[in-house]
This record gives sequence, structure tokens and C-alpha cells, in this order.
Amino acid sequence: MTTASAPSGTGQERKAPGRPRNAQTDETILEAVLTMLSEGQSFAAISVEAVAARAGVGKATIYRRWPNKEALLIDAVGSMKGPVPVLEEHSVRDDLLALMVANRNTRARHYGRITACLIPELMKDEQLGRMYRAVIEPRREVMRSVLRRGVASGELREDLDVEMTVLLLTAPSMARSLPTWDPEMPKEGFAERLLDSVLRGALR
Repeated sequence: MTTASAPSGTGQERKAPGRPRNAQTDETILEAVLTMLSEGQSFAAISVEAVAARAGVGKATIYRRWPNKEALLIDAVGSMKGPVPVLEEHSVRDDLLALMVANRNTRARHYGRITACLIPELMKDEQLGRMYRAVIEPRREVMRSVLRRGVASGELREDLDVEMTVLLLTAPSMARSLPTWDPEMPKEGFAERLLDSVLRGALR
């Protein structure tokens, strides 16, 4: 699992460590947060003390890495997404599919439970909502750049609504990751079917 850094501008910059970081310890701590969220614990209910106990580390170990609970949570949520894939820039479809597939991994069901628990928290807590948007915005911006490139090259319609297209490509994927959402929709080939459905209206 890749550890995501707190985005700039959120006021949640991580403390500089006093000694070399242990990647396995980072991963264990972040996984403890995700597990607690998947169990239905709210953001407000999760404490650094509880995370430390779940991860089997001391509070000082967490505070050497993150200045507060908010910074820890944003890294945990960011770790679900993983790194943005390096795009080959062969075609709009290939690059969009690479972005979509990268977000659907073997742990999608586990992360789906976490997303289901996060949604009401995001609606209630404006700060948490801003933090979550800061996590997902870089990936969305890469998707926008692919679409704009397709418009510029003539591969996509010149009047394409880029922001609406991003929403059409991302919202169904989030809904599909929820455990009880449309169980009749096959998992295999979902990204390809969704992408091709959207592109039918976007191609020239």
C-alpha cells in the first residue's frame, strides 16, 4: 500500500521525522485506520490512542509521523487510492481505462465498506469533505487532462463537457464499490463497459 502525503493547502503537513521511517510501520498504522472505518467507526470516534492500540504501536510512533488525527486520516484515505498510474498516452480510451482499472483492485470490497462508512461522514463534516476532495482531486485532474487532450487532437467532440464526463466516469465506479449496490452488475469488465458507454457520446 502506498502512503499518500497530505496535500498542500490543507494545513495538514506531516512532521519531519527525526529518524528514518519504517514503511511497514506506516502501512500497519494506515491499515488500522482503514479497518476501524470499515467497521463503522466514525471519524469523530476514532482517536490516536485507539489507532495506536489497533496497530500495536505507541502514540509517540504515530505522532512522529503525523501531527494530528486529521493528517493521519487523510493519509489513510489517500492510501486506498494508491499512486496515479503513469499513462502511455496512446489513446484516450487506453489512458482513461488505465486510470479506472488502477482504482479497482483485489481489495475493492474492503475499500467499498470503508467508502460506505465515509460518505455520511463527508456529508456531516465540512473539513473532512475538503480533505477527501484534496485526496481525489489529483487523479481527477489527470482524467481531465486526458479528456482535454482528446478534444485537442480531435479524438473527442469539441463541445465535450469535460467536468460532466469526469463525473460520469467516476461516480458509477464509486457506487459499484459499495457492497450492496446493484449486485446483478458483473464485476468482470465493469470498467470497460462503463468507459465504452460514456465514450459513445463523447467520440467524434
